[in-house]
Amino acid sequence: MRLQRTLADAVAMETLGAALAAQVEPGTRLFLQGELGTGKTTLARGFLKQLGHSGRVKSPSFALIEAYELAPFSVFHFDLYRMRSPAELESIGFRDYFDREGICLIEWPERGGALLGDPDLRIRLSVAPPGRHVELESCSARGERLLARLAGAA
Repeated sequence: MRLQRTLADAVAMETLGAALAAQVEPGTRLFLQGELGTGKTTLARGFLKQLGHSGRVKSPSFALIEAYELAPFSVFHFDLYRMRSPAELESIGFRDYFDREGICLIEWPERGGALLGDPDLRIRLSVAPPGRHVELESCSARGERLLARLAGAA
């Protein structure tokens, strides 16, 4: 299943992130793809705020991962932009995060290669002046349910 949307601004991107968070299931993996400045971290900010995070949300470019312990589950926000090799994932123990019932938001997943496996939902962002174009594609039964709920809530 695929959904496409054109969003006018950062507020609309955060709203989409919040809508996704309102429908997400434990253990979901979301791949956020797009060039620099397309809104990946903005979408993650809306997602995290919806789940109760009130602090600052920044791209974890230098740390590679930020963990957010929220109710009802944890969210692990990865940014793989600075990775030079998928093998670097092993050094941060990424499998430990994937084995939990938390949510994984992964920016620049293509840099993780095959080690990451398939996402439940792939979100592709691109510039579409004056805003952004977003394509959401389910890649699993969990992703299919998420998109169906998202489409029904719109």
